[in-house]
Amino acid sequence: MLLAAGALFASPAHAQISNVDPNDAIDADLGTPPAGPDTSLEAAPMAQDETAMQDGVPTEATAADGSVAEPSVAPAQVAVPTGDTYQEDDLIGAAEGVFGKGAQALGLLIEDILKKQGRPNGYIVGREGGGAFLVGVRYGSGTLNHRVEGEKPVYWTGPSIGPDAGASAGNTFILVYNLYDTEDIYERFPAAEGVAYLGGGFNASYLRRGNVVLIPIRVGAGLRLGANVGYMRFSKKQRWLPF
Repeated sequence: MLLAAGALFASPAHAQISNVDPNDAIDADLGTPPAGPDTSLEAAPMAQDETAMQDGVPTEATAADGSVAEPSVAPAQVAVPTGDTYQEDDLIGAAEGVFGKGAQALGLLIEDILKKQGRPNGYIVGREGGGAFLVGVRYGSGTLNHRVEGEKPVYWTGPSIGPDAGASAGNTFILVYNLYDTEDIYERFPAAEGVAYLGGGFNASYLRRGNVVLIPIRVGAGLRLGANVGYMRFSKKQRWLPF
Protein backbone atom coordinates (compact mmCIF):
# COMPACT_ATOMS: atom_id res chain seq x y z
CA MET A 1 0.00 0.00 0.00
CA LEU A 2 2.84 2.32 0.74
CA LEU A 3 4.28 1.56 -2.71
CA ALA A 4 0.90 2.16 -4.34
CA ALA A 5 0.42 5.45 -2.49
CA GLY A 6 3.89 6.56 -3.48
CA ALA A 7 3.15 5.79 -7.14
CA LEU A 8 -0.07 7.81 -7.02
CA PHE A 9 1.72 10.80 -5.42
CA ALA A 10 4.68 10.68 -7.83
CA SER A 11 2.58 10.43 -11.03
CA PRO A 12 0.85 13.88 -10.86
CA ALA A 13 4.05 15.52 -9.67
CA HIS A 14 5.85 14.20 -12.67
CA ALA A 15 3.10 15.51 -14.94
CA GLN A 16 3.40 19.07 -13.53
CA ILE A 17 7.18 19.39 -13.97
CA SER A 18 8.50 20.89 -17.29
CA ASN A 19 11.90 22.07 -18.38
CA VAL A 20 12.18 25.92 -18.65
CA ASP A 21 15.01 27.82 -20.42
CA PRO A 22 16.00 30.76 -18.20
CA ASN A 23 16.74 33.00 -21.22
CA ASP A 24 13.23 32.45 -22.58
CA ALA A 25 11.74 33.31 -19.27
CA ILE A 26 13.63 36.59 -19.08
CA ASP A 27 12.67 37.55 -22.65
CA ALA A 28 9.07 36.74 -21.91
CA ASP A 29 9.06 39.45 -19.23
CA LEU A 30 10.12 42.06 -21.82
CA GLY A 31 7.14 41.44 -24.02
CA THR A 32 6.94 40.50 -27.66
CA PRO A 33 9.42 42.45 -29.83
CA PRO A 34 7.90 44.50 -32.65
CA ALA A 35 7.83 42.92 -36.03
CA GLY A 36 10.68 44.00 -38.34
CA PRO A 37 10.16 45.54 -41.76
CA ASP A 38 8.93 43.23 -44.43
CA THR A 39 11.88 42.66 -46.71
CA SER A 40 10.18 40.12 -48.86
CA LEU A 41 9.37 42.78 -51.46
CA GLU A 42 12.29 44.95 -52.52
CA ALA A 43 11.48 48.37 -53.97
CA ALA A 44 12.24 48.38 -57.67
CA PRO A 45 15.15 50.73 -58.44
CA MET A 46 14.30 53.75 -60.53
CA ALA A 47 15.57 53.54 -64.04
CA GLN A 48 18.36 55.89 -64.88
CA ASP A 49 16.43 57.64 -67.64
CA GLU A 50 13.19 57.86 -65.64
CA THR A 51 12.17 61.23 -64.20
CA ALA A 52 10.41 61.49 -60.84
CA MET A 53 7.47 63.87 -60.52
CA GLN A 54 6.80 66.04 -57.49
CA ASP A 55 3.75 68.31 -57.51
CA GLY A 56 3.63 68.03 -61.27
CA VAL A 57 7.25 69.23 -61.64
CA PRO A 58 9.94 66.86 -62.96
CA THR A 59 12.80 66.33 -60.51
CA GLU A 60 16.19 64.66 -60.73
CA ALA A 61 16.09 60.91 -61.10
CA THR A 62 18.27 58.64 -58.95
CA ALA A 63 19.83 55.57 -60.49
CA ALA A 64 20.08 52.19 -58.77
CA ASP A 65 23.68 52.82 -57.74
CA GLY A 66 22.73 56.02 -55.93
CA SER A 67 24.08 58.44 -58.57
CA VAL A 68 21.91 61.23 -59.88
CA ALA A 69 20.94 60.66 -63.47
CA GLU A 70 21.20 63.60 -65.84
CA PRO A 71 17.84 64.63 -67.23
CA SER A 72 17.28 63.64 -70.80
CA VAL A 73 17.34 66.87 -72.81
CA ALA A 74 17.20 67.07 -76.57
CA PRO A 75 20.11 69.02 -78.09
CA ALA A 76 19.22 72.62 -78.80
CA GLN A 77 19.07 73.67 -82.40
CA VAL A 78 21.46 76.62 -82.79
CA ALA A 79 20.34 79.02 -85.48
CA VAL A 80 23.40 79.86 -87.58
CA PRO A 81 22.80 82.51 -90.21
CA THR A 82 23.94 81.31 -93.60
CA GLY A 83 23.85 82.84 -97.03
CA ASP A 84 24.49 86.46 -95.99
CA THR A 85 28.28 86.43 -96.49
CA TYR A 86 30.66 85.05 -99.09
CA GLN A 87 32.74 81.97 -98.36
CA GLU A 88 36.49 82.02 -98.77
CA ASP A 89 36.38 79.74 -101.83
CA ASP A 90 33.89 82.08 -103.54
CA LEU A 91 36.10 85.11 -102.97
CA ILE A 92 39.33 83.42 -104.04
CA GLY A 93 37.58 82.12 -107.15
CA ALA A 94 36.31 85.63 -107.96
CA ALA A 95 39.79 87.08 -107.36
CA GLU A 96 41.33 84.49 -109.68
CA GLY A 97 38.87 85.61 -112.34
CA VAL A 98 40.26 89.15 -111.95
CA PHE A 99 43.97 88.50 -111.37
CA GLY A 100 44.47 85.05 -112.84
CA LYS A 101 45.13 81.72 -111.16
CA GLY A 102 48.87 82.27 -111.04
CA ALA A 103 48.61 85.06 -108.46
CA GLN A 104 49.41 82.87 -105.46
CA ALA A 105 50.61 85.77 -103.32
CA LEU A 106 47.28 87.52 -103.80
CA GLY A 107 45.43 84.40 -102.69
CA LEU A 108 47.46 84.35 -99.48
CA LEU A 109 46.77 88.07 -99.01
CA ILE A 110 43.02 87.50 -99.31
CA GLU A 111 43.17 84.59 -96.85
CA ASP A 112 45.02 86.78 -94.35
CA ILE A 113 42.46 89.59 -94.70
CA LEU A 114 39.58 87.15 -94.16
CA LYS A 115 41.20 85.79 -90.99
CA LYS A 116 41.52 89.29 -89.54
CA GLN A 117 38.33 90.93 -90.84
CA GLY A 118 35.95 88.00 -91.35
CA ARG A 119 33.83 87.26 -94.40
CA PRO A 120 32.35 90.17 -96.39
CA ASN A 121 28.81 90.38 -97.70
CA GLY A 122 29.88 91.94 -100.98
CA TYR A 123 32.77 92.51 -103.36
CA ILE A 124 33.57 94.62 -106.42
CA VAL A 125 35.48 93.44 -109.48
CA GLY A 126 36.63 96.04 -111.97
CA ARG A 127 39.41 98.03 -113.56
CA GLU A 128 40.89 101.42 -112.82
CA GLY A 129 43.64 103.76 -113.91
CA GLY A 130 45.14 106.96 -112.67
CA GLY A 131 48.14 109.16 -112.33
CA ALA A 132 49.59 111.75 -110.04
CA PHE A 133 52.21 114.42 -109.65
CA LEU A 134 51.68 115.68 -106.11
CA VAL A 135 48.00 115.92 -107.02
CA GLY A 136 46.46 112.79 -108.44
CA VAL A 137 43.24 111.37 -109.83
CA ARG A 138 41.81 107.91 -110.51
CA TYR A 139 38.88 106.52 -112.47
CA GLY A 140 37.37 103.07 -112.18
CA SER A 141 34.36 100.97 -113.09
CA GLY A 142 33.14 97.52 -112.18
CA THR A 143 30.37 95.35 -110.79
CA LEU A 144 29.22 95.20 -107.20
CA ASN A 145 28.31 91.67 -106.17
CA HIS A 146 26.06 91.72 -103.10
CA ARG A 147 25.09 88.53 -101.30
CA VAL A 148 21.45 89.60 -100.91
CA GLU A 149 20.77 92.21 -103.61
CA GLY A 150 22.78 90.64 -106.43
CA GLU A 151 24.84 92.47 -109.05
CA LYS A 152 24.86 96.24 -109.60
CA PRO A 153 27.09 98.46 -111.77
CA VAL A 154 29.37 100.82 -109.90
CA TYR A 155 31.76 103.58 -110.93
CA TRP A 156 34.27 105.54 -108.89
CA THR A 157 36.59 108.50 -109.06
CA GLY A 158 39.17 109.70 -106.58
CA PRO A 159 41.23 112.83 -106.17
CA SER A 160 44.37 112.59 -104.05
CA ILE A 161 47.21 114.72 -102.81
CA GLY A 162 50.66 113.87 -101.48
CA PRO A 163 54.23 113.01 -102.46
CA ASP A 164 53.07 110.75 -105.27
CA ALA A 165 54.21 110.67 -108.89
CA GLY A 166 53.66 108.37 -111.86
CA ALA A 167 50.85 106.52 -113.60
CA SER A 168 49.34 103.06 -113.30
CA ALA A 169 46.43 100.98 -114.55
CA GLY A 170 45.15 97.53 -113.71
CA ASN A 171 42.52 95.34 -112.13
CA THR A 172 40.82 95.97 -108.79
CA PHE A 173 39.15 93.59 -106.36
CA ILE A 174 37.37 95.28 -103.43
CA LEU A 175 36.08 93.40 -100.38
CA VAL A 176 32.92 95.04 -98.99
CA TYR A 177 31.88 94.65 -95.34
CA ASN A 178 28.65 95.59 -93.51
CA LEU A 179 26.87 96.76 -96.65
CA TYR A 180 23.26 95.88 -95.81
CA ASP A 181 21.77 98.37 -98.28
CA THR A 182 23.60 98.75 -101.61
CA GLU A 183 22.57 102.41 -101.74
CA ASP A 184 25.10 103.03 -98.96
CA ILE A 185 27.99 102.31 -101.37
CA TYR A 186 27.29 105.42 -103.44
CA GLU A 187 29.13 107.81 -101.13
CA ARG A 188 32.61 109.26 -100.56
CA PHE A 189 35.01 107.04 -98.66
CA PRO A 190 38.18 108.62 -97.17
CA ALA A 191 41.30 106.91 -98.50
CA ALA A 192 45.02 106.85 -97.85
CA GLU A 193 47.54 104.56 -99.53
CA GLY A 194 51.12 103.99 -100.46
CA VAL A 195 51.91 103.07 -104.06
CA ALA A 196 54.97 101.36 -105.49
CA TYR A 197 54.62 100.19 -109.10
CA LEU A 198 57.94 99.62 -110.84
CA GLY A 199 56.64 97.91 -113.97
CA GLY A 200 54.01 96.05 -111.93
CA GLY A 201 52.87 95.29 -108.42
CA PHE A 202 49.94 95.10 -106.06
CA ASN A 203 48.77 96.83 -102.91
CA ALA A 204 45.85 96.82 -100.49
CA SER A 205 44.29 99.72 -98.58
CA TYR A 206 41.53 100.31 -96.05
CA LEU A 207 38.53 102.63 -96.44
CA ARG A 208 35.69 103.23 -94.01
CA ARG A 209 32.53 105.30 -93.89
CA GLY A 210 30.30 104.64 -90.88
CA ASN A 211 30.02 100.87 -90.51
CA VAL A 212 30.75 100.13 -94.17
CA VAL A 213 34.34 99.01 -94.75
CA LEU A 214 36.05 98.65 -98.13
CA ILE A 215 39.38 96.90 -98.69
CA PRO A 216 40.60 97.46 -102.26
CA ILE A 217 43.25 95.09 -103.61
CA ARG A 218 44.91 96.46 -106.74
CA VAL A 219 47.21 94.82 -109.26
CA GLY A 220 48.67 97.36 -111.62
CA ALA A 221 51.22 97.94 -114.29
CA GLY A 222 53.08 101.18 -114.70
CA LEU A 223 55.62 103.37 -113.01
CA ARG A 224 54.43 105.04 -109.85
CA LEU A 225 55.87 105.67 -106.42
CA GLY A 226 54.64 107.62 -103.45
CA ALA A 227 51.86 108.02 -100.91
CA ASN A 228 48.68 110.04 -100.94
CA VAL A 229 45.47 110.84 -99.11
CA GLY A 230 42.11 111.56 -100.65
CA TYR A 231 38.84 109.76 -101.13
CA MET A 232 36.98 107.45 -103.49
CA ARG A 233 33.54 108.51 -104.61
CA PHE A 234 31.27 105.74 -105.87
CA SER A 235 28.35 106.44 -108.19
CA LYS A 236 25.74 104.65 -110.30
CA LYS A 237 26.88 106.34 -113.52
CA GLN A 238 30.22 107.31 -114.98
CA ARG A 239 31.50 110.70 -113.78
CA TRP A 240 34.26 112.68 -115.41
CA LEU A 241 34.76 115.17 -112.63
CA PRO A 242 36.87 113.45 -109.98
CA PHE A 243 35.39 115.47 -107.08
